[in-house]
Amino acid sequence: MLEKPVPEFSLSATGETIFSSAGLLGQSWVLYFYPKDNTPGCTTEGLQFRDLHAQFKKLGCTIYGVSRDSIKSHENFKAKMSFPFELLSDADEIACKAFDVIKMKNMYGKKVRGIERSTFVIDAGGVVRREWRGVKVPGHAQEVLDFIKTL
Repeated sequence: MLEKPVPEFSLSATGETIFSSAGLLGQSWVLYFYPKDNTPGCTTEGLQFRDLHAQFKKLGCTIYGVSRDSIKSHENFKAKMSFPFELLSDADEIACKAFDVIKMKNMYGKKVRGIERSTFVIDAGGVVRREWRGVKVPGHAQEVLDFIKTL
């Protein structure tokens, strides 16, 4: 994905909206994939992006979180955690496949298909400028913000 244009895709988003990658040309944005709403690591990651949201916004960068959870689940998660950004529902794995974030993972000794925590920074021209895969949550949102400052 690095240094390649983002494929065009649309997903249902919180706030009764439809997210369209094509509609974001002209601005930079962050797409972070996470496994599941209301789980410890995913909650911490979302809270870190929430806490830095004003700084991303000041730099003209929008944040979007993506998982395979339903819009209803996302709406509840977003409200509970006061996320100021939209969450995208990718139940059909459209974006997950485009960004190649579905991996086989070990869950309590069983192999399961799931989202590998990953983040992508897309520039105003719609090109992926940075990617993080297998993200470790502590400090990650700050690292993404620091990279945005270099664009």
